[in-house]
Amino acid sequence: MKESGNGGMGRLDYKRTFLIGLAFLSISGFWQMYDSIIPLILQNTFRLGETVTGVLMAMDNVLAIFLLPLFGALSDRADTKIGKRMPFILCGTALAVSFLMLLNVADRQQNLVLFLTVLFLLLLSMGLYRSPAVALMPDLTPNRLRSKANAVINLMGAVGGVYALLMIKLLVGAGERPNYLPLFASVGGLMAAAVLVLFTTVREKQAAAQEEQGREDAKKDAVGQASGGSTVLSEPVKRSMAFLLASILLWFTAYNAVTTAFSRYTRVVWHMEGGSFADCLMVATVAAIISYIPIGNIASRIGRKKTILAGIVLMSVCYFAAIFVGAYHPVINLAFAAIGVGWAAINVNSYPMIVEMSKGSDIGKFTGTYYTFSMAAQIITPVLSGFLLENVSYRTLFPYAFLFSVLAFLTMTQVRHGDSKPEKKKDMLDNFDVED
Repeated sequence: MKESGNGGMGRLDYKRTFLIGLAFLSISGFWQMYDSIIPLILQNTFRLGETVTGVLMAMDNVLAIFLLPLFGALSDRADTKIGKRMPFILCGTALAVSFLMLLNVADRQQNLVLFLTVLFLLLLSMGLYRSPAVALMPDLTPNRLRSKANAVINLMGAVGGVYALLMIKLLVGAGERPNYLPLFASVGGLMAAAVLVLFTTVREKQAAAQEEQGREDAKKDAVGQASGGSTVLSEPVKRSMAFLLASILLWFTAYNAVTTAFSRYTRVVWHMEGGSFADCLMVATVAAIISYIPIGNIASRIGRKKTILAGIVLMSVCYFAAIFVGAYHPVINLAFAAIGVGWAAINVNSYPMIVEMSKGSDIGKFTGTYYTFSMAAQIITPVLSGFLLENVSYRTLFPYAFLFSVLAFLTMTQVRHGDSKPEKKKDMLDNFDVED
């Protein structure tokens, strides 16, 4: 990053950071569409049951466990004329968009073997560039500015998610088997355009060269921290860490069940047609974005743990209320806005608690553990909730979410550490910095 002409004090290059965020925007837009539409195709086109659908929907997370570290490491060692991350981003995007278009062909032909083959290749393509795309920001940003830059990246990702939901609402027609080509084309077009703009405006190799001194400083800091030794977590802190990780597993189990099955649930229980279900998810996403700032202020006053518990309560109340809703009503959007606020309250504060507890120890190790638990929930819950939807009733979805949300509340009450009250953010974008 170029140093501003301010006496050597580095300032974040917001323009370049927003451009870097285009890669994450494309990724988030894809996954929002994927989670909403692919289950509908599996069930309505190929007549697969809820359990099998859940297994297939968990496949991307299973692959991610292996693909993300692999391609991240490969891009670390790459050295090309256009940089080390950009080849993976360009190649992965091109392949993903191509397979996305082919996926529609398999759907229209009702060819299950072709569909599953293309789906697998599509997921491989997304795995090819996901880690390199995320790594591009820290590559081109000094360590001291990465939190603020990560806020911009998260904001761009949210924009991608909202775009996909809006396209679902506008382009998915009524009926059991609508033509998804317009939707796939709109999302594929966003992915291609976003990455093309990124490539033409951010010269990775040159920008990385400008950051050489910043990386050297970061390495010195890391060596300095390592030379100070790492302390082993005390038993009380280990206990709090265990309960927090359990809470993370439980609230992701609840939330991901709803987001993965919601498009199907609205058709069967609420009798909604086309992409109208996207309204609720869009409201939740926008509410989460808007609530980051007040949540940051609240957490600075009452602490992280209480803010998280309040978020869990808010979501649990909404899950419980949804159990008794037999048909869609506009008031439901208010409940989903509350769910978005609750989810933001959890995400803004949970990862910082992990970092706080791991101070003086191996922060990277516990960051990896955080993602392992959240990803494990997203592997298990589509299968488990799908089994209940298929073999018991679709109406088990919200009781299921309510149960695991309540369990998350109980485990969270046992967390006694990591609750340092964060300082109020001086910059609005700092409130979007929830996790790297």
